[in-house]
Amino acid sequence: MNWTQHLDPRLRLSTAIGWAVVAVVTLAALFAASLAASQAEQRARADAEGLLEEYATQVRDAASMTLQMRSLLLQVVAVQLAAVNVGHSGELRHALQAVRQRFTEFDGLVLTDSGGQVLSAAGTGPALHDIAQQAWFAAAHHQSIVSDAVAMPSSSARELIIASPLYQPSASSPSDDAEPEPCVLVASLPWAWFQSVLERMQDVLGHSRELELMLASRDGTVLMGPAEWIGRNIAASADLTENDHYVVGRRTQLRLADGLGLGWTVVVRQRAELTLAPVHSIRQTVFVIIFLAGLCSAVAAVVVTRMLTRRLQRLAQAAEQVRHGTIDDLVVPRGTDEVAAIGTVLSELVGHLQAEKRSLQQLNAELDQRVAERTARIERMNNEARMAAVSRERLRLARDLHDTLAHSLMALLTQIRLVRKLHSRLGADELDAELGRAEAVAATGLDDARAAITQMRDNSVRETGFGSAVRDLVKRFGHRTGLPVRLEVDADADAWLDERFEAAFRIVEESLRNIERHASATTVEVSLRELKGQQDSSDAKACISVADDGCGFDPDAPQPGHFGLRGMREQAALIDAELRVQSAPEHGTRVVLELAL
Repeated sequence: MNWTQHLDPRLRLSTAIGWAVVAVVTLAALFAASLAASQAEQRARADAEGLLEEYATQVRDAASMTLQMRSLLLQVVAVQLAAVNVGHSGELRHALQAVRQRFTEFDGLVLTDSGGQVLSAAGTGPALHDIAQQAWFAAAHHQSIVSDAVAMPSSSARELIIASPLYQPSASSPSDDAEPEPCVLVASLPWAWFQSVLERMQDVLGHSRELELMLASRDGTVLMGPAEWIGRNIAASADLTENDHYVVGRRTQLRLADGLGLGWTVVVRQRAELTLAPVHSIRQTVFVIIFLAGLCSAVAAVVVTRMLTRRLQRLAQAAEQVRHGTIDDLVVPRGTDEVAAIGTVLSELVGHLQAEKRSLQQLNAELDQRVAERTARIERMNNEARMAAVSRERLRLARDLHDTLAHSLMALLTQIRLVRKLHSRLGADELDAELGRAEAVAATGLDDARAAITQMRDNSVRETGFGSAVRDLVKRFGHRTGLPVRLEVDADADAWLDERFEAAFRIVEESLRNIERHASATTVEVSLRELKGQQDSSDAKACISVADDGCGFDPDAPQPGHFGLRGMREQAALIDAELRVQSAPEHGTRVVLELAL
């Protein structure tokens, strides 16, 4: 017995007792470690939340300062532009362009009159259109504002808007006594630039701490943060801790000098496993100490139990010998203890098992006879199935020979009969021409026979797919007949590889052969499409269509001596497909085959 069997509690009672002790001690160690670490974890979480709140305060102040500096910059530019007359649009544009070149973070600068009409602009931003319709425009006539109206994740181009009022003398009344005309200077800051500022701040704060920074608007919509949180609302009972997987600190309301503020909320998170790592270390230390003590107790319990279970082990060895057939009966141990009682029960059980064994041997003999009879019956059924397969193959070969040799031999026979009847009336040149045509018909029949044999030996549908095989077939048809062929093949058609599409390929081949020989067509269309089901993908069908604009025929009229159409229908029935032949005299022919995918 190897050491793994010594550790299997199913083989030894002493091992089972030892494992039971280990399990009890492990549970006790876990409980003690959890109890010891719970207070430390609460304290560590509170300290971490306070630290993260300080980080959030720093981020809030940095964001406030960044926006406040751009707002003050815009106010300074507004004061400078007040000295430029609005009638000189060239000077205004030059001044705005100079500001934008100096401060590249501005995506666009626009100067508007009180009605929102643009007086001059440098650059542009998607948010600087239809300014008069914006909600913040009215407030911008009286004070500097910062707006996040188009910074939401749902906006097509996210931007921050900074606007500042300025007053200029009216262009129509430039006198000193004229009432100054209110104007508004508007700048757009790309959200990507502002986000990069906060990300640099996050890198500074979160170096080696793996902090996550989130920024939410006044209504709680997340403007910046992890991808799965963008656009979500933290005010609508959202769990920022994600089931206590994160420790969260937050600060609200960006502070701007004008007192308006954006009402943003800054959230700084850190994974709880990093924050509480020291607590987990304490938990592990307590657990290891108690567990080692319990392991020593388990080893002692195993040693004592082994001393008490030797008689039971000898009984187990005797039972093992009975199981292997070394002995036929079990010797009952002497005594009145539990081991003796177990031995008595096992002895009686062995007697019953021996009787059952003899009964099973007799039953096995009967079953062997029945299996032999059933095997003979299955062999007969296999022979019958083999004969049915041979019959189906013969039928397929007959159809293929009809599609190749029968057509060619019929044409050759017709040509020979014509020569026999008219040879006395024909001149030498005409007779030679007729014999040449007969020779060409025979050569064509030989080529068709060779192609049919090649197709039987080499299955192009199985090798290259149905779509590729039809493309090659159509290409050969076009080269042979000179007819223009319009081919439409779905990309999925190359994946149609099973044996049903071999029969479908023969139907397409027969349709093109009939067009070549009988239709007198000028154009041909071949289409391989997949029809999607209305319920689910299991209802999809392959739709195969071959159409021409030739002379057409009546599909319901009998065609003595012609088996092509009948063979096509037989092949469609074999693959459980639906074949429709749509034709009328002088209206062309369309052959449609549909089968489930």
